[in-house]
Amino acid sequence: MNRNIASALVIAAAAVAGNAFADDITIDTTPFNSTKSRTEVRAELDQFKKSGTSPWSTQYNPLAKFQSTASRAQVVAEYIASRNEVAAFGGEDSGSRYLAQRQVVNNGVRVAGQPFNAAQ
Repeated sequence: MNRNIASALVIAAAAVAGNAFADDITIDTTPFNSTKSRTEVRAELDQFKKSGTSPWSTQYNPLAKFQSTASRAQVVAEYIASRNEVAAFGGEDSGSRYLAQRQVVNNGVRVAGQPFNAAQ
């Protein structure tokens, strides 16, 4: 008898649960107030059209005319230094050893691991 009551309660709960529906659509009724005049917007549009680039185009390439000021060797060295720093902070000691070996002073504050009276 208890089994029948329990199964009847489960069936009744499943039937009553029903579906969940999303809430109503919220419409923003705040009026838009532009900070530019129509002539300013038209001037920007004309300038945009004259430039010949469209960031919404599938062929837009913002780096097409990019020229680097760093050499390949500089970029590789910077990448390796950054990679080693990330690996040190992701290590077992959370970067304590890396910080202790640094010889950097930032704004008069010595980094962890440097003796106070060293190199003054």
